[in-house]
Amino acid sequence: MHNFPKIPPQLFTLSAVVVGFLLVDDSTPNEQNALGNWLMLVSQYLCTNAAYGQLLNSNNNNSQQSMPSNEETIKMLKKMVDALNEEINEIKKNINIYKDK
Repeated sequence: MHNFPKIPPQLFTLSAVVVGFLLVDDSTPNEQNALGNWLMLVSQYLCTNAAYGQLLNSNNNNSQQSMPSNEETIKMLKKMVDALNEEINEIKKNINIYKDK
């Protein structure tokens, strides 16, 4: 990833701890469990995708023509970010509904 932040590994790891701490905030254990499992699913997807990409690269089976352009990749990533934002907002809305009861 060309735009990945260039920070020390310790700070990168610490950022995950901080995000986790912030997500716990006022959540119930069940809410934390649901969100944690959802995040693990996202992580598994990223790991699986990266492993398959490495396999393709190591076997030299992929050609430049079959790979999406940078522009297509950016569009796809923007769609994914939008979908994640919608999902986060839906989770927040649902959490607020349960807190109001």
